[in-house]
Amino acid sequence: MEISIIMGSKSDLSLVRNGTAILDEFGIEYEMRILSAHRTPKQLVSYVEGLAGRGVKVVIAVAGKAAALPGVVAAHTNLPVIGVPVETSLLGLDSLFSIVQMPGGIPVATMGIGKAGMVNAALFAVHILSLHNEDIKAKLIEYRQRMADKVLESQRELEN
Repeated sequence: MEISIIMGSKSDLSLVRNGTAILDEFGIEYEMRILSAHRTPKQLVSYVEGLAGRGVKVVIAVAGKAAALPGVVAAHTNLPVIGVPVETSLLGLDSLFSIVQMPGGIPVATMGIGKAGMVNAALFAVHILSLHNEDIKAKLIEYRQRMADKVLESQRELEN
């Protein structure tokens, strides 16, 4: 497993699937866990502390409301942690602020709220892995070219 995706609740699974689709497209192995910073803190810490030893290279932590999960994960590993805020009753702003306002010294890369944030978290993880994997780097270049081609095709359609 190269990527661990941790979500605080089963209700986050539909959001997480937007990112796993990207990882599947790149052929990157991942595992998912439901662990809460508040409800299962001992199990969370035990899991996180074992990640590097199992070869995991990047963690994506998905959380809403108090959104402590990404920060707690980052406090217990030296792996890069990417936080994805979940849209909540406060439109996800509470989640975003909780993740993005980490104290100096414990960084969490914070993505946008919701689906786009999850997609970007997966792509950011791919970027990190591509630093040491030429196959992933080539797939990433192809992926970005396909996005550019779609935009250019839309422009051609507009002109016609």
